[in-house]
Amino acid sequence: MTISSSEIKRNMTIMLDNEIYQILEWQHRKPPKAPPTLTLKVKNIKTGNVFEKKLQGNRPLTLARTDKRPFQYLYSDSSSHTFMNNDTFEQIEISSTILGNALDFIVEGELIEVILFEENPISIELPISVILKVEDTEQAVRGDTATNVTKTATLNTGLKVQVPLFISTEDNIKIDTRSGQYIERSK
Repeated sequence: MTISSSEIKRNMTIMLDNEIYQILEWQHRKPPKAPPTLTLKVKNIKTGNVFEKKLQGNRPLTLARTDKRPFQYLYSDSSSHTFMNNDTFEQIEISSTILGNALDFIVEGELIEVILFEENPISIELPISVILKVEDTEQAVRGDTATNVTKTATLNTGLKVQVPLFISTEDNIKIDTRSGQYIERSK
């Protein structure tokens, strides 16, 4: 299946030169009196290398046939991370290179969308925000009420984030998975 440059979305997988790439960013330019160009920041799925590719702006792109399925995060060992399909109970191992920093936002037992190409995991799709529990944080100092004062909090996944002074240990907070920043306190 082919798509035009106007149909590109982030994390879409395409085939270029018989290789599979994941689109991280893109920019379409149509300068006056010149042909349009499409600049893609892509990640080679097999090697993990990230680089830019410039293409003709009107060139159709071939979508890679991928499948997205929910998998439950079970556990990690020294080199890989185990996920399970809850329908078939099939377990798959996903390497740290594919996951990147995603483990900072995943708690054991949580369901995550895994993107598969030819039944092999190539990427995961995190929700835009997640709710995590504060494991450890400093106590607020009385009288320290200047605006936008923050302190460091360690979450149940090991992630350290800056939070407002009113956040305490055992609070649940919402975190943006794209930036890794605090959004709000949650119930």
